[in-house]
Amino acid sequence: MASTAPARKAMTGKAVTRAPRDTAHEGFLSHKRGRWAKVALTLSLVALGAYLLTDPIPRHNGGTWLGYTLGTIGAGMIVWLSLLGVRKRVIGSKPFSLKGWTSAHVYLGLSLIVIGTLHTGFQLGWNVHTLAWALMMIVILSGLWGISLYATLPERLSANRGEVTQLQMLEAIRTLDRQLDTAAQPLDADDAALVRMSLEQCRIAGSLGQRLFGNYANDGNARALAAITEKVMTGRRSGRADDRLQQIEFLLERKEAALAQARRHIRLKTQLELWLYVHVPVTIALLAALLAHIISVFLYW
Repeated sequence: MASTAPARKAMTGKAVTRAPRDTAHEGFLSHKRGRWAKVALTLSLVALGAYLLTDPIPRHNGGTWLGYTLGTIGAGMIVWLSLLGVRKRVIGSKPFSLKGWTSAHVYLGLSLIVIGTLHTGFQLGWNVHTLAWALMMIVILSGLWGISLYATLPERLSANRGEVTQLQMLEAIRTLDRQLDTAAQPLDADDAALVRMSLEQCRIAGSLGQRLFGNYANDGNARALAAITEKVMTGRRSGRADDRLQQIEFLLERKEAALAQARRHIRLKTQLELWLYVHVPVTIALLAALLAHIISVFLYW
């Protein structure tokens, strides 16, 4: 039977084309409809099935044929997955796209929980072999932490930032500092000292604990704002409101709001940096322990 496509083309005057599937916003977790999740699940089930269907003497351990097989697969996967950082620096999409490699990194990394643990035969102790397994588990668990960060941080950063950049946040704070310095000129010594406290004892980032948890209650601007607000309220109650102090209070409040926005931005970025400071060094330690594990196996077993 003749195709109807030419007839449709003749009737409409246009070629009939199929709309391409939009994958621009496809996340790495759902890449290719979860291809690597299926691969990882299949690999884990095969390993578990092989473990349950074999009964080595005297017991399961890394020295059986299954132990060597799982160990070889696991070691190869660890080395390959650790190359994600190298892949990020290579421009291109073939043979593995960055999104595909990241998806494989996540799901195959999770399958190592099954493969690596079954490789040990649950024979764990105080030795380099268990050290390699423990480091592998730390890398995987920290990776799960990283996934949660990458899944939520971009949206939270965008929501906090709005239409301004980090540089614009810092410039807004510097502008308010200049306005505070000018507004403090007519004040008496005590009130001017409070403004100097905001200017000289205010830290945008602070310590690691402050960056992570946002505890800036003792910061110079917060203390200056509290003291100036108390003075303003006292003046209002007594019917002697000071317009100069009210202007200072207004500027300190604006600075506190600008500081809060910048600090939220820094806190979110610090969480991601802290994850990298854990995940990457432990991965390097894992590769070193894995090498020691392999060498010791071939030399002493």
